[in-house]
Amino acid sequence: MTRKFTEKTLLVATHNAGKLHEMRGIFDQHGITLKSAADFDLPEPEETETTFVGNARIKAHAAAKATGMPALADDSGIAVDALDGEPGVYTADWAETPHGRDFMKAMEKTHRLLDEIGAPEPRTAHFHATLVLAWPDGHEEVFEGVANGRLVWPPRGRDGHGYDPIFVPNGDDRTFAEMSWTEKNAISHRARAIAALVEALLD
Repeated sequence: MTRKFTEKTLLVATHNAGKLHEMRGIFDQHGITLKSAADFDLPEPEETETTFVGNARIKAHAAAKATGMPALADDSGIAVDALDGEPGVYTADWAETPHGRDFMKAMEKTHRLLDEIGAPEPRTAHFHATLVLAWPDGHEEVFEGVANGRLVWPPRGRDGHGYDPIFVPNGDDRTFAEMSWTEKNAISHRARAIAALVEALLD
């Protein structure tokens, strides 16, 4: 049975400032204050699963258990059709460097691989976001969102994060990084997953 969310504060199990900023823009409208994993100095658990929902589940339950608060975790990534769905669940791994994550490096790798195989235009891709909301007693709710579009090169726009500068959603000619936060939050994969959560748990 679906459990309604009645608390006024929600822990978001992420250290990613971009994700937190996106979520705050949505949850603020419902009077819900967001706290981050950084606020509680929570470590980032090892993501050992091979699916978005598996990794989101690890993060959400670890944070809920550590703090005694309901915790929301997101696992997301981009799947490129011509690369057989890669990088997918390993999107963040493609950005890893000895000095932290560098998504320009990840975008360059993606572009290079597409060129090497001669992938035709449009180079279609899909952003996926899976949310797991976990309570300290082990209960969870799962929501998913997808944004379909295509990849462009070179990167365009200064807003957004991750692969946003090279992803153009269907129905638009701008990348996510060329849109305002409000515009992106109306159509992004994460916004769609959050909208499903809001409809099921808050309204």
